[in-house]
Amino acid sequence: MLSVKQELLAALADGLERLSPGAGDKAAFESPKVAVHGDFACSAAMQLAKPLKLNPRQVGEALRAELRAAPAFQRWVSDIDIAGPGFINIRLKPEAKQQIVLSVLKSGAQFGSQAARDERVLVEFVSANPTGPLHVGHGRQAALGDAICNLYATQGWQVYREFYYNDAGVQIATLANSTQLRAKGFKPGDAEWPEAAYNGEYIQDIARDFLAGKTVTSDDRAFTASGDVADLDSIRQFAVAYLRHEQDLDLKAFQVHFDNYYLESSLYTSGKVAAAVRKLHDAGKTYELDGALWLKSTDYGDDKDRVMKKGDGTFTYFVPDVAYHITKWERGFSKVVNIQGTDHHGTIARVRAGLQAAGLGIPEGYPDYVLHTMVRVVRGGEEVKISKRAGSYVTLRDLIEWTSTDAVRFFLLSRKPDTEYTFDVDLAVAKNNDNPVYYVQYAHARICSVLAAWGGDAATLAQTDLSPLDSAAAQSLMLQLAKYPDMLTAAAQDNAPHDVTFYLRDLAANYHSYYDAERILVEDETVRRARLALIAATAQVLHNGLEVLGVSAPIRM
Repeated sequence: MLSVKQELLAALADGLERLSPGAGDKAAFESPKVAVHGDFACSAAMQLAKPLKLNPRQVGEALRAELRAAPAFQRWVSDIDIAGPGFINIRLKPEAKQQIVLSVLKSGAQFGSQAARDERVLVEFVSANPTGPLHVGHGRQAALGDAICNLYATQGWQVYREFYYNDAGVQIATLANSTQLRAKGFKPGDAEWPEAAYNGEYIQDIARDFLAGKTVTSDDRAFTASGDVADLDSIRQFAVAYLRHEQDLDLKAFQVHFDNYYLESSLYTSGKVAAAVRKLHDAGKTYELDGALWLKSTDYGDDKDRVMKKGDGTFTYFVPDVAYHITKWERGFSKVVNIQGTDHHGTIARVRAGLQAAGLGIPEGYPDYVLHTMVRVVRGGEEVKISKRAGSYVTLRDLIEWTSTDAVRFFLLSRKPDTEYTFDVDLAVAKNNDNPVYYVQYAHARICSVLAAWGGDAATLAQTDLSPLDSAAAQSLMLQLAKYPDMLTAAAQDNAPHDVTFYLRDLAANYHSYYDAERILVEDETVRRARLALIAATAQVLHNGLEVLGVSAPIRM
């Protein structure tokens, strides 16, 4: 059906050109708001009415005549109606819709994906500082980042996953001091325990292993503890390596991997921060005032100029961000997406201003940002705010242990990132249709059960006569299958993996309705094989979509 749609779009463009030269670029199909009105809709007649100085319905009549004469419309379209002031509703013949089944079965796991392109995209996500376990907000970031990477991969991009974190600074110093106090035998509540210290049980775990002289290894570092309670530098390095290892375990359990870990400290030790500041100074985009160095960020749309270097000689927090993104540009990533919490909103304008001011040709709007809100967790009807292990928040590991990786991923992706989300633990483990991930996975498993009961070779279904697929339920399901490639493209363009969850729920609903309407394993072999081909194609698209989300597609439940 994809090729059918392209044929019809080309014919529509030709018809528009004949009515009004240059109007061919207005050729586009929409989905009718009411399904019974048709399969495709076109509003081009209304757009052309004013320049042609005609009534929209007159333009619609003329365009309908052009389309009826087009061979592609004669082959694939059963009816063309004009509704309202000039909307054109197009109803496809059953054989046009049936083409999608063959397309899916022949393309398999590649259905919906585009050809490889010579373009690279870097997606930075999670980027948790190694000061504690990953919380549910990091989980939302991990799910978003990984799914967005998968979406870009379906569109042919070369995708690079990066984790950026601060391995120095005030938070790391607090971590080291907290661990040292625990190693000395102090605990939260003692008079010697600072208010700013980290209170979670994980600090005690780090202190115990440090005193035992253990070695910890993470994806980006390894360190052996000295065991000397007075050796604060060794404690700091051991604690960072310990927590990076813990984060790696959580990310592996969440089935997320990274191509690179980038340290904020390396921006200073390599001179990249100093080089970035020099670029901005040489470009004439800085000035000194009140003992501080300022960036002329208002030249690039910021609401006020920003301090880059304070009077004490230290840089403000957005300066290393500018240096870091210059490295992304210099590494050849023309497209960059950052997944961050909404608390980073204020840094966007100043980082982009610094990048444009650097004189490297970095475009306006670089990088792209996907900002997400935090997540509330409800269990047993009550909000859960504290993890015993973390001391002050619910961890990603808690959520996975209470439910499953599949449930956490699907649930955290089921809303727009910038909308508040409440994760209902009880719903996530429910085995009913109210649980969206169960509902979608059950549709896939249900199809696999039917195919197993049939027992034939599914590969042969791609050569099946599909003419029996002419019922309303079958045609509705085929139309839903045909939406998948365009949905993927739009979701990638908008960094919107929630669109995939919406689509999968709609596809599962279509399948369940079809299953209830028509028995699959009927006596008539031609009908049986046609229906088997349709549900096999549905299973494939469900599998492909779940894979984009990083969610499994079980064959039995």
